[in-house]
Amino acid sequence: MSDQTRLRDQICTIGRSLFDRGLTAGSSGNISARLPDGGWLMTPTNASLGTLDPARISLFDRDGNFVSGDKPTKESFLHFAMYDERQEAGAVIHLHSTHSTAVSILRDIDPEDVLPPLTAYHVMRVGKLPLVPYYAPGDPELAEAVRSLASAHHSVLLANHGPVVAGTSLSNAQYAAEELEETSKLFLALQGHAIRPLTPAQVADLRERFNL
Repeated sequence: MSDQTRLRDQICTIGRSLFDRGLTAGSSGNISARLPDGGWLMTPTNASLGTLDPARISLFDRDGNFVSGDKPTKESFLHFAMYDERQEAGAVIHLHSTHSTAVSILRDIDPEDVLPPLTAYHVMRVGKLPLVPYYAPGDPELAEAVRSLASAHHSVLLANHGPVVAGTSLSNAQYAAEELEETSKLFLALQGHAIRPLTPAQVADLRERFNL
């Protein structure tokens, strides 16, 4: 099996898993993967992540030119902004997942780091999570806003929209997106309660211990 075939199948498997567990709905959300030759695979526009066809996934060459497959996601610029700034990124996942999107709509969140370090796994898989200001879908300024943060952050949260998460592999991007959603769910459940997040020293220890 070629690398491209394997990645096409993996995109479909992950897409179906995310859809079946309610992390994306309708035709929202998109997934991409970097190919060993420098090209990219991306899910098509107006496609449900629950019913992807590996043969119809959009293919781009190493220069970002659309080559084949169905018409690519209209949010491809979000993926390219991440890849341009993160050379180690092997995959990007963008979701409209309910809890993380809900957090992006809250008025008093910290735009420099939206979620407090509630768990070690949030620190390890997501890290510091900045909020990207709201732009209409498809607005080229949104790509530049993501690009300005991507070199320092592999996860960002789009205001009133949802998360964009890069990983060294499809699996790592999936796990980070899922951890972000679970931490958002915890954060919302704890609203109105006094919380005990990890201390700065505990966060620093995790960063050193796991070379984050």
